Amino acid sequence: MATMKIKKDDMVVVIAGKDKGKEGKVLSVDAKNGKVLVEGVNIVHKHSKPNMQNQQGGIIDKEAPIDLSNVMYLYKGKPVRVGFQGEKKDKVRVAHVDGKLEKID
Repeated sequence: MATMKIKKDDMVVVIAGKDKGKEGKVLSVDAKNGKVLVEGVNIVHKHSKPNMQNQQGGIIDKEAPIDLSNVMYLYKGKPVRVGFQGEKKDKVRVAHVDGKLEKID
């Protein structure tokens, strides 16, 4: 399995699908399935029965995972490709900006 280029708390923009163009913060990353959960993106309606936490029950809006290939990292307000530079302990994430590599972390 390759190293994930998108991490939790990164700002991303959706580049494909019904929410194309929306921006949000990554809430979680599922590396095994290649999915990310982005704040305010891919909202679905979940019907829930009344229970102890939700006495009323009803329809709840929540985010659903979106495929990793449908999001791009936002660097200084622009969507950019992300790569890695260095070996082993010196390995850092870099953004491909106008033909140059700029360190992210």
